[in-house]
Amino acid sequence: MEIPATIFTIPTYRLRDVPETVERYDENFWLNGNEVALIVFDDSSLVNHHKYYAQLEATRTGNPLYYVGPREKEQFIQLLLHRLREPKLEGPVRNLFRPSYGGNRNFTLMYSLGAFLVSSDDDMRPSALIEHSPESLAPDEICRGKLMKARAGGFEERSFDLLTAFNDVLGKTVRDLPGNYEKGDLVTDTSMDLETNTTETFSRENSLILHRGKVPAKAVVKIAQTFRTGTNDIDALDYVEMFLDDEQQLDPYSLNDVYALVNFRPVVTNNNWRIDCGVAAYDNRYGLPPFFPTRLRFEDYIYRLWIQQSKIVSAHVDAAQRHMKNNYMRNPLAMEVFNEELCSLLKRRIKDSVFHRDDLSIAFHYAGDVALEESEAILRKVTAVHKRVLAGADRAHDPKRALALRAFAANLAKSFYGFEPDFFQQNVSRIVEDVISQIRGSLELWPTLVEICYFRKDKAPLPRTRVRNQPRNNGKSR
Repeated sequence: MEIPATIFTIPTYRLRDVPETVERYDENFWLNGNEVALIVFDDSSLVNHHKYYAQLEATRTGNPLYYVGPREKEQFIQLLLHRLREPKLEGPVRNLFRPSYGGNRNFTLMYSLGAFLVSSDDDMRPSALIEHSPESLAPDEICRGKLMKARAGGFEERSFDLLTAFNDVLGKTVRDLPGNYEKGDLVTDTSMDLETNTTETFSRENSLILHRGKVPAKAVVKIAQTFRTGTNDIDALDYVEMFLDDEQQLDPYSLNDVYALVNFRPVVTNNNWRIDCGVAAYDNRYGLPPFFPTRLRFEDYIYRLWIQQSKIVSAHVDAAQRHMKNNYMRNPLAMEVFNEELCSLLKRRIKDSVFHRDDLSIAFHYAGDVALEESEAILRKVTAVHKRVLAGADRAHDPKRALALRAFAANLAKSFYGFEPDFFQQNVSRIVEDVISQIRGSLELWPTLVEICYFRKDKAPLPRTRVRNQPRNNGKSR
């Protein structure tokens, strides 16, 4: 059987910081003897494109590097509109590919149709932080990690052959997986809620626990991911907790702790509530569902719902990567708290109303209403945090720390509409209704767009630009 092509993508809106990411991943692929097309999908404005594109051209890679930016994206959208021949659909098409976390990743799905898609965020690195003294895992323990002081050491940086780890499982049936893979129904995190992935109790150490269950031998691995170190997948409120816990820290936006793995092992599961699209790979040979086209950070939640089909499974592979948490062009921490609270609400309501799943989509009943008790519960939770922040400012010995805490408390109150219940409920309802309307319209249109692109890909490549950068290996291309 012919091995499918593999495409490596970096979705970004921070073109300034992409060149280092490109070179680090290309080096990993080069050193492990892997050939793969590298494509940067850029959500930057034309102004930032002109400002930073030359830095991308200054990179050196052993693999071919391509770029899909504002011009190429507009050409792609015009291609779709030309085939649809329906002016009323321009709004929904543009919404699906709007500048956003989910919209940018939907470009990666279309451009990788018929291939394996490997994707890493612009602040990821192809190495992991591993504790110096690994410990044995418990029988049902898949992974254990802990927050450690960055300057204290006790861990090392280790790299893995990422593409081989993904290709070992993608598109394969469970019975054809390597023998070292554990199998089970799902994996839970000892510190997180199962279905929303929000922190239940802040902890400096956590484990992923495998819940045993029969995994169909003929089920196909459609999604795979590495384990993640650096900052792991933690909530904005976790950063607040770490700031409150460290009397020496003066800036809530900087993290002095890093997440290192003690040990881990690969696993395949029927259900996966821990899908992390920042370090994931997909079997996109026949098409996949769209990411939710939203600026809120739950674009990949659709895959946690979609994967719950008997014929498909998900894998955590035998490799890990590192998250750098780039604060450049990132929302203020208080706004991140607001976004995450909305995401948790949306996740619960969508999950509880799903009634259909197929090859390219899901369907759910939720229309976007927000109950009074839901908005009040959010306010109670956040106002309690607000009081703790102010109390921390009152007892801070360092004036700079006290000032930072009070500034964060003020931003938190502003982000949550002054904690005024009626104003908060009204605005949250409008935001949620708008997000749900966009998602539902996108899901209806997506299969038609996949069909258009699937038949187009064999005739001509989708709009992209070959970056005129320099070859790796002293000017000699492989």
